[in-house]
Amino acid sequence: MRTIDGISTLCDRYGTFLIDQFGTLHDGGRAYGDVLATLRRLKAANRRVILLSNSGKRAAANIARLSALGLTPDAYDGILSSGELAWRMLKDGAIPAARGLDTCLLLARDGDRSVIEGLDIRVVGAAEAQVVLIAGSEGERISLAQYADLLAPAARRGTPCLCLNPDKIMITPEGLAFGAGRIGELYEELGGRVVWIGKPHRAIYDVALGKAGDPDPADVIAIGDSMEHDIAGARAIGAASALVRTGIAADVSDAAIIAAASRYGAAPDFVLDAFRWEMPTVAA
Repeated sequence: MRTIDGISTLCDRYGTFLIDQFGTLHDGGRAYGDVLATLRRLKAANRRVILLSNSGKRAAANIARLSALGLTPDAYDGILSSGELAWRMLKDGAIPAARGLDTCLLLARDGDRSVIEGLDIRVVGAAEAQVVLIAGSEGERISLAQYADLLAPAARRGTPCLCLNPDKIMITPEGLAFGAGRIGELYEELGGRVVWIGKPHRAIYDVALGKAGDPDPADVIAIGDSMEHDIAGARAIGAASALVRTGIAADVSDAAIIAAASRYGAAPDFVLDAFRWEMPTVAA
């Protein structure tokens, strides 16, 4: 685990960069520091840059949000969200637990329904739903106990659940709150069955690497703020990883990183304070 000053250290080592979005490039309301310039430096060096996000929203919604924050599409080669992957899998009938089902209970943020747009799936109440889709959390205003009351009858009936965002913690304007992944975990605690879509699970990496031209994993580095998702996911595909101390890893200590590495069976190859090209020069 090597501490580095910036992304420039990694540019000569790796050809493909899988970069997390929330907590790495922005906090949902603003882009961090020099992330746009850093992305453009990677592109100028002919590195393949794929933004890989556990957002339950589809790619187009994420592109629009990034653009609103000043992170325009010319700064990266592609974006893959877990919501986009889930939509494709639902469309193709690639999820056995959801195949042939046409009603769902949809948990999302901002009233987003993009994960079922264009599909023959209707949003209904908990009592009628044939499948539960957890695309987002409203943990800053809805308690876990309220989610449990809503979901317990479906879990008892054996209604399958797809969690389209495995993140247990999310960044909100009010601070950190529990994410969609924690709701998925709750559904399992209630006795339900959950299919997980997104980092650190393999399917999202296979599609992301396909977007990058199927590079050798030894030439790939994943960068993010989550030990459980970004770092463990990279380890599972044989890629290198870098942990940024922003987002949910803001101010995390070395001891906490080591403890998390033991918990998730993966340590970052590199650690840096922020997604920036290099340490700013301090005037004498």
